[in-house]
Amino acid sequence: MPFHNPLEGAGELCRMDAAVLAKAYRTRSLSPVEVAKAAMDRAEEVNIDLNAFTHIDRDGALAAAAASERRWKDGASLSEVDGVPTTLKDIVWVEGWSVRYGSTTTPAQPYAEDAPSVARLRKAGAVFIAQTTTPEFGWKAVTDSALFGATRNPWNKAKTPGGSSGGAAVAAAVGAGVFHLGTDGGGSIRIPASFTGIVGHKPTFGRVPAHPLSAFGTVAHIGPMARSAADAATMLKTMSGRDLRDWSQGAGKLAPLDHEVPIDLSGKRIGYWSKPASGTLDPEVAGVVDAAVARLSATGAIVQPVDLPADNLLDLFHHHWFTGAAARLSTIPDADRKAIDPGFLEVARAGAAYSSTDLVLAQGRRAEYGAAMDLLLVEYDFLVSPGTALPAFDAGLEVPAESAFGRWTEWAGFAFPINLSQQPACVVPCGLTAAGLPIGFQIIGARGDDARVLSAAASLEVIFSR
Repeated sequence: MPFHNPLEGAGELCRMDAAVLAKAYRTRSLSPVEVAKAAMDRAEEVNIDLNAFTHIDRDGALAAAAASERRWKDGASLSEVDGVPTTLKDIVWVEGWSVRYGSTTTPAQPYAEDAPSVARLRKAGAVFIAQTTTPEFGWKAVTDSALFGATRNPWNKAKTPGGSSGGAAVAAAVGAGVFHLGTDGGGSIRIPASFTGIVGHKPTFGRVPAHPLSAFGTVAHIGPMARSAADAATMLKTMSGRDLRDWSQGAGKLAPLDHEVPIDLSGKRIGYWSKPASGTLDPEVAGVVDAAVARLSATGAIVQPVDLPADNLLDLFHHHWFTGAAARLSTIPDADRKAIDPGFLEVARAGAAYSSTDLVLAQGRRAEYGAAMDLLLVEYDFLVSPGTALPAFDAGLEVPAESAFGRWTEWAGFAFPINLSQQPACVVPCGLTAAGLPIGFQIIGARGDDARVLSAAASLEVIFSR
């Protein structure tokens, strides 16, 4: 299958960022209606081959875009993102939409309220054009389900876009919208960002409120996916804030999201994490990322090798992820379980085998690891790593064919450790394999430091484009 640039065929309106759109709306050189139409046309065009969308809400989006157009005309826009076309993953509540969690066990009926992140985007005037695909309950880092089938990578249709926010990543890559809401419980934003050559940001835990809470607990985050760090930062700021329905946010306040884009990385102390917590690093990925690190060093950044301060993080993550799967399965009647993804059932059974004592001990181990990571991010301004240890592999598989991996977690060793520590992490593209598949570069910061991480990501975009 030949290399294919995902933006080939996307018109000019599908390539614009949020800031350009806001300026055009203000001067009335563009209408939110024509932009929404272009984004939905693009979504329908690519969905035939890529299967990234479960629902395209043409009527609702055009009505919202028309209302946005009137506000801009009257000088009463709700925000700088008023009229920006946005997609939402099939795992967050959306008023009036059927949210299936990628599962045949979930009724096809409209929801009566928005999730907090969705409500904040709606209040700011974002135009919801479509719903994007996810694997069943978002349980794995590839995107396929019995309900909606396999989603495919726009760079090569034979390959997976990753997951579980695979549909959102495809939507961003092909220009079907500007903002794309994803979720990340073990890499589900950053893995597909890496596989599809876009920007994906997992925020500090609690930065974006969640309701209802994920069955996977406090490893699960909600965040932005976009074609640029600037758009990701704007979307994150729009979605963020306190919501009293989300007790897990805690009572404290996180640092504000005001940011300078880009930030000067010269003189910054940066730890280079190059050994995944599970699996091995593909040599071609290593070569591209090493070259990217060399370019970062050439800007004056002080880059040093670093290891994560813990052993057997895969086992620790399994205690949290597998028990979350068991909890989710417990809500589904026995009669409905025969239609569920067999891999999810296996993971849930493994989770149910852990005792309550096992889980409490794992929570203590996690606290020790998280504290050590906080201390490491005092010593370093940022950590960097490959976005993933391998490039995209064949669609429809949980692990690469003929690999020794048993579960997706085993090849996701640059992702899930940062869910355990709850720190902000952003993936940006840094190059391509010889076969034309994207390779991602991850930058990690201290908890609460999302603004600086996104500013650094914007700097890396400039550095890697030279």
